[in-house]
Amino acid sequence: MACIPGAAFERGTAEPHRCDQGENRGSKTTFGPPTAVTVDTFFMDLTEVTIEAYNACVAAKQCPKDGPRYSDFKRPLQPVTATSWFNAKIFCEAQGKRLPTEVEWERAARGDDPTFDTTAPSCPEVILMDAKVGRSCGTPMKGAHAEKGRVLEVRTAPPGPFGLFEMRGNAEEWVDDWFAADLVACGAACAGDNPRGPCAGQDTCPSHPKKMVKGGSWYWPKEHARAWHRRPWQPTNKPPHHFGFRCAASLAQAAALAAKAPPTPAPTTTAPTPTPSPKP
Repeated sequence: MACIPGAAFERGTAEPHRCDQGENRGSKTTFGPPTAVTVDTFFMDLTEVTIEAYNACVAAKQCPKDGPRYSDFKRPLQPVTATSWFNAKIFCEAQGKRLPTEVEWERAARGDDPTFDTTAPSCPEVILMDAKVGRSCGTPMKGAHAEKGRVLEVRTAPPGPFGLFEMRGNAEEWVDDWFAADLVACGAACAGDNPRGPCAGQDTCPSHPKKMVKGGSWYWPKEHARAWHRRPWQPTNKPPHHFGFRCAASLAQAAALAAKAPPTPAPTTTAPTPTPSPKP
C-alpha cells in the first residue's frame, strides 16, 4: 500500500463534460462545480485487486465466489472484475481494510500536482480506448468479440501519483459512497472534512440506491480517464459490468496490519574462513 498524505483540495471539475458515452448517456450526473474537501492521511493499495488475490480469499472461505464473465479476463494478475460492490467490500474487510471513499480515491488519483488532471491522458500512459488503435490501447480480447478489448495485467502502465498503478484506466473502480448525482444538492455530505457521501456511508440509503464507480477504463475513451469522473451503478452489479476495485486503510487499520505482519528476517552472514598462519 502507499501512504496518501492528508490534504485539502477541490473535488470535481469546472470543465464541461457531456454524459454521452454509453454508460452515462441521458443521466444527470454532474462532475462539478469544484467543491472544497479535506481528507485525512490514509493508505491505498498500489494496484487493483487481482484475480489471484480474490481467488485466495475465496479459497480461505472469506469471500463469495465472484468475478469476470469473460474467459480472457481470468489471468491471475489481471484485476478481478464483475464483482458486486458488496463482494468488493467483503474482500477489503477480510484483509483488514475497507473500500476508499470517493474523495479519498480522487485525492489518490490526482496527487499533489494541481495540473496533473487538467488534460485527458493517452496510451500507453493510461490503459483506455484509443481512437486509432482501439480498446485496451490496441490489445484485442481473444474470441469472437476482439474489438471489446480486455483489462490488462496490473502494473502494465507506468505508476501515477504516489506510485499507484492504473488509477485512471484499465478497470473502473468501486468506491464506498452511495451515488449523489449532483454535488451541490448533496451539500455537506459531499463537502468539508472527510465526506462520505449520502447517508454518511451507512449500510443502507433508501434515497440513494446506487453506488459509485470512479475513473476510466480499457473500454472507454480518454475523456473518462480523469480523477473526477464518476458513474452510478447498482451495488448488486446486475447486469454485470466489468468494474474492478482496490482497498484503502485508515491509519489505525494500517497499524494493525503492520503489527500482524511477520517480522523481516535478519540477513544471514557467513563468518570468513580464517587464513592458516604460515609455518615457521
